Amino acid sequence: MTEKRSVLGRGLSSLIEDATIKPEASINEIEISLIETNPFQPRSHFDQETLEELAASIRQIGIIQPITVRKLDVRRYQLIAGERRLKASLIAGLTRIPAYIRTADDQSMLELALVENIQREDLDPIEVAISYQRLIDECTLTQESMSDRVGKKRSTIANYLRLLKLPAEIQLGLRTAKLSMGHARTLINIEDPATQLVIYQKILDNNLSVRRIEELVREIQTKGQPKPKENVPVPGEHGQLQDQLKRYFQVSVQFKRSSKGKGKIILSFNSDEELEKILGKLDQIKE
Repeated sequence: MTEKRSVLGRGLSSLIEDATIKPEASINEIEISLIETNPFQPRSHFDQETLEELAASIRQIGIIQPITVRKLDVRRYQLIAGERRLKASLIAGLTRIPAYIRTADDQSMLELALVENIQREDLDPIEVAISYQRLIDECTLTQESMSDRVGKKRSTIANYLRLLKLPAEIQLGLRTAKLSMGHARTLINIEDPATQLVIYQKILDNNLSVRRIEELVREIQTKGQPKPKENVPVPGEHGQLQDQLKRYFQVSVQFKRSSKGKGKIILSFNSDEELEKILGKLDQIKE
């Protein structure tokens, strides 16, 4: 028989071991009124419709997976994981809820809440990215150490973090599923936020595929690169004129001409004195 995969995930399990958080021997029934919400909870939005659906399920079959709390004192507990289940239980009219009781300091609480949040499958990409960024900023984790914590590749973490550089409107599109992760990762390759927003609107208006957006981005990047100018050799008579101008103005003179016949004459100067000399010669020509 294969070993049953932990519902916490490899990253969270290792984090719990590292933080030396010790569960009590059994699941406890706790009064919901004694449980405080987690101040470190990274998730701010809970869809009311899905909460109602979960509440209906709880009324029917009860709580399948206990929440996790830490004990503050004899009559107070603080939520570590399971806020959605706790909210749905209140909607269902429960006064008590099954819970694992653990001990953890504030730093471990924050890490637990963030990593537990990342392990969820119903998070939008921006919620995941914010959780990664908080682990870096508030828990002083590097991308490498965070990779070990959450069981994700470092490149995956880096891709999520890059999403936070997108304009707020595009981030909102990700949160509301108007935009896919593939679309967003392609838009990141454009440096100009205004151009990102233009393409984002095209995605919404025309339901463009990720492949089509990749083509658009390549076109934009190609157009943004300056094309090499094709210069043709200066004809002999122009070379003579170039020499005459050098002697007359006593500065460096350049002739540039394209294959289409367009061109320009450049008089170079290295100081205000040379500029005055050029202007003086031009005034003589006018006279």
